[in-house]
Amino acid sequence: MKTQDEVKNLLSKHDVVVCDTTLRDGEQTAGIVFSNLEKYRIAQLLDDAGVQQIEAGIPTMGEDEKVAVKHIAHMGLNASVLGWNRADIHDIDTSIDCDVDSVAISMSASDIHIQHKLKKDRAWVLDKITTAIEHAKDHGLYVSCNGEDASRADMDFLIKFVQTAKEAGADRFRYCDTIGRETPFTCYERVKKIIDVTGMPVEMHVHDDFGMATANCLAGVKAGARFMSTTITGIGERSGNAPLEECVMACKHLMNLDTGITPIKLKPLAEFVSVAADRPIAVSKPFLGSNCFAHEAGIHADGIIKDAHNYEPYDPAEMGLERRIVIGKHSGRNTLTHDLEKRGITMTPDEAAKLLDMVRRAAVGLHRSLSSDELYMLYQDLQKGVDLFDDNVKQ
Repeated sequence: MKTQDEVKNLLSKHDVVVCDTTLRDGEQTAGIVFSNLEKYRIAQLLDDAGVQQIEAGIPTMGEDEKVAVKHIAHMGLNASVLGWNRADIHDIDTSIDCDVDSVAISMSASDIHIQHKLKKDRAWVLDKITTAIEHAKDHGLYVSCNGEDASRADMDFLIKFVQTAKEAGADRFRYCDTIGRETPFTCYERVKKIIDVTGMPVEMHVHDDFGMATANCLAGVKAGARFMSTTITGIGERSGNAPLEECVMACKHLMNLDTGITPIKLKPLAEFVSVAADRPIAVSKPFLGSNCFAHEAGIHADGIIKDAHNYEPYDPAEMGLERRIVIGKHSGRNTLTHDLEKRGITMTPDEAAKLLDMVRRAAVGLHRSLSSDELYMLYQDLQKGVDLFDDNVKQ
């Protein structure tokens, strides 16, 4: 178990810090249940990738969860291990029993939740977070105070919420876009105001209900947030959370910010989580999918053949991906010429034009792209004068 000072030092080494919640919010995805062995392996892979803080679970759920969280806390990871709790002394005590070094203490911040979920008032909320945070700090824990439904909270009260948490000893505030209704524009303004007024470090915890999780996370970072709450591949409640791989790579390539994460480690991690969660990785999934560097359109493929920088935003080797020039309906002559040159074959422009017509007809007929071997077979047919598509055979 790390001391508060050790956790703070660990979380101060990079421009932006990742607190991954795959094992907590990720497992809250409808239909996903990780075995404890899978949780331990995911924690190892997260730590190996450089994730600085792992939200390991919700100890108050019961013995199985406590066993898993405590095991992770004793795995000797470089990462800080955090347990999630309501603003409740009993919850926090279950996290303390698990020997975590950090806790997230969550409380509703919007009037919608306060009035219709908690059936309480604002004063009760502030009193509860004060009591809970002080209890956690008395036990030597690093504390993230979570403002549930912060994106729908009254801004003046949200500022008071954050100030109260700070005065009670909280180390950071987690801005929760609980129902994913934030936009990058309002997100930036609200997070910037929180930081400017309170001086409190902010963590972004956003959901993807409107497809804006990554954008909202980065908007918060742009506003000054230093912490990102993510999940592998974006699994999570309803439409999911901000994907770790997207947020990390966007910070690196679009914002020139260091997260301390090793990109090449993310693909095997995502593949393990995908199998454990029974959630296949889509071929078009940014940074992970098999189509990330697949080029078929003639103009694009020609540009890639000439110089990969023409149509690729980063080096595929960075994520352990491979570039593929796909032969299909949308291919151009240069793709065919380039592929056959690997076999020592040089075509005339007329041959290339005729072969391209054959390739397009074959791709439409097969409803798919063609392999290099299939292209070579079509070339052989062309040389023999065989028309593969002529069914009018003379009797």
